[in-house]
Amino acid sequence: MTLPGSLSSAGYTVTGMEQPGELVGRALVVVVDDRTAHGEEDHSGPLVTELLSESGFLVDGVVVVSADEVEIRNALNTAVIGGVDLVISVGGTGVSPRDVTPEATVELLDRELLGIAEALRASGLSAGIVDAGVSRGLAGISGSTLVVNIAGSRAAVRDGMATLNPLAVQVIGQLSSLDI
Repeated sequence: MTLPGSLSSAGYTVTGMEQPGELVGRALVVVVDDRTAHGEEDHSGPLVTELLSESGFLVDGVVVVSADEVEIRNALNTAVIGGVDLVISVGGTGVSPRDVTPEATVELLDRELLGIAEALRASGLSAGIVDAGVSRGLAGISGSTLVVNIAGSRAAVRDGMATLNPLAVQVIGQLSSLDI
């Protein structure tokens, strides 16, 4: 089997790494999940990272925290202070007592972007993703960072990221053009 590319002098096939076109910005992913925080395998973080990378974001990393309001707020605040353009939290947006991501997020936001949160819910519902439709997730601006909460299921993440990406590019473009 031959891979596309050129042969090196040693006879190996050499292919270039495909790089995204233009860099949109830096991002950080915060996974809110008790089981993952206690050592179970993380499925959401790598998926969000892959989808962000495909959209032209440089992902600084994935932070996993328990469903604890203080831990969530600290992780989000660290991302904002670190200067990322986008921080996405995954999970903790439902209606159970442990779902406290929106409560941790609201105190951090300077301005809410209701349209983004509603677009994520509407898109999820139209795709039949019930947990995305009943998500209490928020979206808004903290300093010059876009902060978005997404429901934690794989389907909600895939749909949410497809909905969010063009909106995030627009918001980040507007924020980066400001003279601060």
